[in-house]
Amino acid sequence: MSRPLKQIHLAAHFPGVNNTTVWSDPRAGSHIEFASFVHFARTAERAKFDFLFLAEGLRLREQNGLIYDLDVVGRPDTFTVLAALAAVTDRLGLAGTINSTFNEPYEVARQFASLDHLSAGRSAWNVVTSWDAFTGENFRRGGYLPQHERYLRARNFLEAAWTLFDSWRGDEILADKESGAFLRDPYPGAFRHRDAHFDIAGHFTVPRAPQGRPVIFQAGDSEEGREFAASSADAIFSRHGTLAEGRTFYADVKRRLPGYGRRPEDLLILPAATFVLGDTDEQAREVAHEVRRQQVSGQTAIRFLEQVWNRDLSGYDPDGPLPDIDPDLGEHTVARGRASVRMHRDPQATAREWRERAAAGELSIRELIIEITGRQNFVGSPATVAAAINDLVQADASDGFILVPHITPGGLEEFADTVVPLLQERGVFRSEYQGTTLREHLGLGRPQPLQRELQGAS
Repeated sequence: MSRPLKQIHLAAHFPGVNNTTVWSDPRAGSHIEFASFVHFARTAERAKFDFLFLAEGLRLREQNGLIYDLDVVGRPDTFTVLAALAAVTDRLGLAGTINSTFNEPYEVARQFASLDHLSAGRSAWNVVTSWDAFTGENFRRGGYLPQHERYLRARNFLEAAWTLFDSWRGDEILADKESGAFLRDPYPGAFRHRDAHFDIAGHFTVPRAPQGRPVIFQAGDSEEGREFAASSADAIFSRHGTLAEGRTFYADVKRRLPGYGRRPEDLLILPAATFVLGDTDEQAREVAHEVRRQQVSGQTAIRFLEQVWNRDLSGYDPDGPLPDIDPDLGEHTVARGRASVRMHRDPQATAREWRERAAAGELSIRELIIEITGRQNFVGSPATVAAAINDLVQADASDGFILVPHITPGGLEEFADTVVPLLQERGVFRSEYQGTTLREHLGLGRPQPLQRELQGAS
């Protein structure tokens, strides 16, 4: 007996730290003006997407002492944008990246609880850690934490936030352990939390939110990140968007859930995905080729190469061969911040691999970087793209996708007008919102409050 068709989850990513936006296209708009966020959000809501996602960096990246070419300078604060979008949307979920390394649980919990009230239950929190001392310089508690310590702090941070979210029990009846009597809670918002990183107590100022807690997203792909997601997250932002890699990642994360008393449906796998549409598959491939060239200019190609070589390569021709010198293995000084150096832990091995790839394809620096970084996930006619998305979801390579258009803010419109109706015809994507909260959109239950004794916080 075949199983029922899975329902596809779709979200839209408004990029902030990116190499996807084609700035040279006359349709490209501001990444700062509120009108751009409104346009993007309303398109996603018109298409009945689950949520809109905002990424955020806590410091602009630098390269060769200058602000990195592809960072958005002047990007507004995530919470401010999401709160404003709550007023101009009705059902669309509102997800934001907030760091657990350099923030504090009370502040973040208060902001998310407030957003959940303002949006009537549509908030989501992408819990991330920060790995570099460069970002830490912006904060009183500077420096950085090793990877295992970052995830321990993130888990402690989330547990502390849960304590705060659950501290308001309203008119619920609590048991008095000493007398055995059942009494109304006389201490709404009272909390105490103590662990290796936090020792906090007091009264939380925001009543329990419509969702109970915001939806929790996680984006780490390491062993620690996968375990953190399996234990605590509602959804994962995955980078595994192909059939083979997607199914392997999907199975690996889902198999970890029973160890935490959770079911497979309690955690969604949502890879980020780019797309290029055309009237025909051939036309879409031609457009995709041009988009790749626009995304990776000669200057951008050199910048990417420098992140691995850890050298100033500005004197090299981007249309020429790769450098014949090896990467500098000393302290990384060329690229600072959340750059590709973190993703290439063995620069010499990466350089060898890239040289072999360039030689085999007779590729220049720019052509190589285009091949490595500029690939679109879905390219084709609307029918081809709809079929590809559905095939991956039904094959358990994902539960849906977070779409990243190459034009902002209008790049989502063609997908909404052509691909979404085809998914709706297949019966795998909603035609109308059935619920009002993001948890309802995602098929997630409302979390049960943590157990708390009837007592005030001292």
